[in-house]
Amino acid sequence: MQEDSPVQNENTPDTGQTAPPRRTGRRNRLIVLGAAALFALGLGGVAVATSGTDHPAPAAVSLDAQSRAEAATRADRSVRESSTPVTPSLSPTPSPSAVSASPTPAKTAAAKAKPKPKKTTRPTPAWVDPMPGAAVTSCYGQRWGTLHAGIDLALPSGTPIRAAASGTVTQAGDASDGYGNSVFIDHGNGYLTHYAHQSRIAVTVGQSVKAGQVIGYEGATGDATGPHLHFEVHQGMWNQIDPAPFMRARGVDLGC
Repeated sequence: MQEDSPVQNENTPDTGQTAPPRRTGRRNRLIVLGAAALFALGLGGVAVATSGTDHPAPAAVSLDAQSRAEAATRADRSVRESSTPVTPSLSPTPSPSAVSASPTPAKTAAAKAKPKPKKTTRPTPAWVDPMPGAAVTSCYGQRWGTLHAGIDLALPSGTPIRAAASGTVTQAGDASDGYGNSVFIDHGNGYLTHYAHQSRIAVTVGQSVKAGQVIGYEGATGDATGPHLHFEVHQGMWNQIDPAPFMRARGVDLGC
């Protein structure tokens, strides 16, 4: 190896002697290595100082941990909320009047289509009792040596007297011969009915009457010992017949 040639310093007095040689290249290398070692020691000290301090972690790390914690909290809350039983809301039960006040269209149509039953009135029989509920005080036949030509029916004075059948009034007033106020009705079939001893007459001659219609009121006019109806049936004018079998044949029992 060739050694470096000696360099003479300009400030060195020339004494005529030769200076010892300097190894400048080797010295430079040592300087560079020392500087590198010092730089490495400085970095290590900085790392040691940093690790030994109580300063918090960098903000980026803190923000990332906080975000993870919040996400975990939200996930935990969603799980708890989804597992919480939901109580169904009970709707109020409708009242019966509301169900009885709104019928379905089908039922309404059926109700409209169903015909209403017609009111039927019981037809009046062709012949009726002239004074229903009355007590019989005398029947048709001989009495005191003479013919009692009718049936006597008694109720309190003023009881309504009804036509035994439909027909036309031929007489209304005092019939003489002890009958007092009387009404005669011609039934158009050859028979007439006679209603005597009335206190008041309610029809006039020529009037048409129906079976059961009120024609007067019970009384004691003429030869009568008390209020009663003297009822006769004539087969032709003044041809009296027994009213009991005649009326019985027509569905009316007068009690004789």
